[in-house]
Amino acid sequence: MGPLDALWHLLNFFGPAVGVGLLATGLVKLLWYRELKNVSFRTLALWSVAVGAVVLIAGLVVFGRDGRMATYGALVLAVALALGWRGGLLRR
Repeated sequence: MGPLDALWHLLNFFGPAVGVGLLATGLVKLLWYRELKNVSFRTLALWSVAVGAVVLIAGLVVFGRDGRMATYGALVLAVALALGWRGGLLRR
C-alpha cells in the first residue's frame, strides 16, 4: 500500500465521525439556537468530531475491524452526549 492509499484509508475511516459530527452540530445549533447562542459552532464541531473519532478507534480495537453497526450506533450516541454535555443541555 502506497502513501496515497494509506491517506485514503484514513480519510474513509474517519469520514463517519466528521460527517456525523458536523451534521449533528448543525442540527443542534438549529434546534436549540437560544440555549446555544453563546457556544460557537466550531467548538461544538471539534468536540463532536473528536469524540466520534475516539469511538471509531475504540470500535476498531474492540471488534478487530471497522464498519460494525454497533460502532456506528455508539458513534451516534457518543456524539449526541458530547454535544449535550458541551452545549450545557445536560447540566440542567
